[in-house]
Amino acid sequence: MIDKKNDPRDLVAALSAEKASSPGTAPGLQRSPTICGDLDMRIARDGTWFYHGSPIGRKPLVQLFAKVLRREEDGEFYLVTPVEKGRVVVDDAPFVAVELTRTGEGRAQNLVLRTNIDDEVPVDNHHPIRVEYDAGSREPSPYVRVRGELDALIGRSVYYELVELGEEAPDGSGHFGVWSGGQFHVIGQL
Repeated sequence: MIDKKNDPRDLVAALSAEKASSPGTAPGLQRSPTICGDLDMRIARDGTWFYHGSPIGRKPLVQLFAKVLRREEDGEFYLVTPVEKGRVVVDDAPFVAVELTRTGEGRAQNLVLRTNIDDEVPVDNHHPIRVEYDAGSREPSPYVRVRGELDALIGRSVYYELVELGEEAPDGSGHFGVWSGGQFHVIGQL
C-alpha cells in the first residue's frame, strides 16, 4: 500500500503491472481501488506538480501522473490506479492552458488549447470554456474542460488572445465570447 512516506512512482509501477495484465483497459476503471490516504503531492495554480514540497521536474512523469488523475464525487482529486488511490491537493485547476491555435474564422473557427502537459483540447461542447470571477476583485479566472471533471486554468496570455478574437454574443445578451466547434463560448460581459 502507498502512503505519504512512499514514492508516488509506486503508483506508476501498479499502473504498469495492471496494464501488462489487462491490455486495452482504461486505468483506474476496472475495480474499486483501495484508498491509501493523502499523498504528499500538490499541484500549484501555475500547473507545477510538487512531491514532498519539491517540484517534479520530469515532464514525462507528470504526464503519467496526469493520466491517472481523477476528480471524484467528493470534489477531491486522486491519483487512481486499478489497485490504489491517493488524494492530491490541487490549488486551483490541475492543468494550465498555455497555448492557443486557431483555424478558420468567425463562426467557422476552431480553437485548440494546449496544456502545460501537452494535451490538446479542442474548444467545443465537450470542452467548454467557463469564467469565474473573484468575489472581491472581480478578476476573471477562465477555465476549459479537459476531460471528466478536470479543468485547465486558461493562462493570462492565452486569455488575452481569446479576448482579441472575441465578439458580442449574437443573442444581444451582453455576453462577450468566441466561436469554436460551431458554438459560442462566453468569456466575459460587455
